[in-house]
Formats: sequence, structure tokens, C-alpha cells
Amino acid sequence: MTGVRAPVAAPRRKPRQSRARHTSQALQEAFVRLLVEKGYAAITIREIVAVAGTGLGSFYEYFENKDDLARVCLHLRSKALLLDMRAAVAANAGRPWREIVDVVIEAQLDAHRAQPVAWGAHYLLERHLSSPEAYRKMYDRFVAEWVGVLDAAGDVKADGPKKKEAARVCQTIIYGLVAHTHLGTGGRPDLQALSRQLRDALGGYLATVA
Repeated sequence: MTGVRAPVAAPRRKPRQSRARHTSQALQEAFVRLLVEKGYAAITIREIVAVAGTGLGSFYEYFENKDDLARVCLHLRSKALLLDMRAAVAANAGRPWREIVDVVIEAQLDAHRAQPVAWGAHYLLERHLSSPEAYRKMYDRFVAEWVGVLDAAGDVKADGPKKKEAARVCQTIIYGLVAHTHLGTGGRPDLQALSRQLRDALGGYLATVA
């Protein structure tokens, strides 16, 4: 999942306008590219701005330092996963829980297919930069989405605390398998096998509680 920006003395400029958003995005993309190529410790801010085609001044308009940029990238990547999950659930509300869980799994894996090595780097970096508080906050957001999965299903009997407990276990299963598979393979997972494993694990668990 992710961390959030550490507090800074002077708030940095927020990329609201089109050109500003483009600059911020270019810096983020450059960072991810260098992260895959060199690893976090070897990246310098000068390299980031060179790859992004911008200048040091532009970097410091939006980010305090390299850690700040990394946390933003982690946060936005995790947020994109969250939104993909929400969209999949909304499009399949009312279907049996097994079918909704299947589309959630595929939505999550689809997000990883285009850049599996970058996701491997993401999960590694997350362990170094995410504070416990920020990690819990994002984790709870995903748990809330899993509550939404169970709410959207037309055949779930669990409710109240039992439903929230089931949602937390589901997030633990999917995050654990996806993150550790990417870490353990250097960002080169067998996504077909991972999909099967997730269906087996989530389906087997939910069959006992849903």
C-alpha cells in the first residue's frame, strides 16, 4: 500500500493546472523508471529531473525531496488500485459473491500486468518508506472496499462485525499474495497462477463465512 508525505515547514505547490500536472506526472514517471533500472538508493534528484526533461526548480515546486516524491508515487499507485476495485464492484453489484470476487481479483491483477517489475519495486519501497500510521490508513481504506464487495453481493449473509472481519481477512489474503509474489519473483510473477491462487484462497475462506 503506501505512505503519505511527511510534514514540511512550507507547503509545496499543488499541481492544479494542466501544465503543472504534466510536470508533476513527468517527475513521477521518471522516478518509477529509475527505480526499476537502478534501485531507490542509487537514484539522485538530478537524474530524475534529467529523465523527466524538467529542472531542479520544478522538482522543488512540488516535492520536498526524493522521499517525498517516492511517497506520492506509492500513494497514487495504491489509490489507483483502490479505484479499480471500486469500479469493478459497482459494475457487478447484485451478482453472487464468487462472481464479484473474481472480477475484483482480475481488476487488481490487470493493474499489475502492464508494469509487473515496477510493482515489485513498489512493494519493496513501500516497506522502507511507509510509516505504520500511513500504512494502516491505506489498509483500512482497502478493508472498507472489501466491505463494499460483500455489501454488493446478492448472496452474502454475514453482517455487522462479522462482515468487517471477513473484509479484513480478504484484504490480508489478496495483499499478502500479490505483494509477496511480486517481491519473491523480482517483479516477474506468474499472474495466471496468482489468479488461481487468489480464487482458491478467497473462495475457500468466504465459503465458510459469507
